[in-house]
Amino acid sequence: MARNFRLPGSIKWSGASIRNPRVVMRVIMGILLVANLAAAVIAFKPFGGSAEDLRQNQQSLQAELTTLRARLAKTKQVAERVETARTQGDQFLAKYFLSERSASASLLQDLDQMATEAGIKMGQASFQPQEIEGSDALYMLSIQAGFEGSYANLTKFMNLVDKSPRFLIIEGMRAAAPQQQGQQRNAQPALNVTLKIDSFVNTQPGAPI
Repeated sequence: MARNFRLPGSIKWSGASIRNPRVVMRVIMGILLVANLAAAVIAFKPFGGSAEDLRQNQQSLQAELTTLRARLAKTKQVAERVETARTQGDQFLAKYFLSERSASASLLQDLDQMATEAGIKMGQASFQPQEIEGSDALYMLSIQAGFEGSYANLTKFMNLVDKSPRFLIIEGMRAAAPQQQGQQRNAQPALNVTLKIDSFVNTQPGAPI
């Protein structure tokens, strides 16, 4: 005679129920569900790991934090260098470059002052602006001017141009034959020299005059 008995979960078993395919499938599905839950607990450890696992996780997080701090410090250094370079660049432009508002007048005044100091005469001058490729805030201003004086005085003038606080470049020079007529016997012959001198202009707002 078949006996009725209970399993946990209030599932009733009997001889007739065991022979029922639906009951058997439910039992198998229940067993599979329990097995899957057990595997998930082992794999994901939802209730926390062992002390060794926690220590390893802490070490991993500490290493990651150290790396992030190092990257942050390096980024700050790069930002500081960029700011320093920008400041130095602005100072260089203010010191050596001409302002667009007074470029021609300032350049003429500087060259005339150096010519007077060198003991030569400055003649007529013409200007020619030229764009600088890759820059929309700077351009080159070339001046072509004639000068008259002795060889020694002209040499002194070119040295003054080379040491000028402005960023000036002597691009070319064309000399005429010495003038011999009307000069004293022991006097040095006067030379006529045409110089092409390049300067640079800053068009940014707020540039010094």
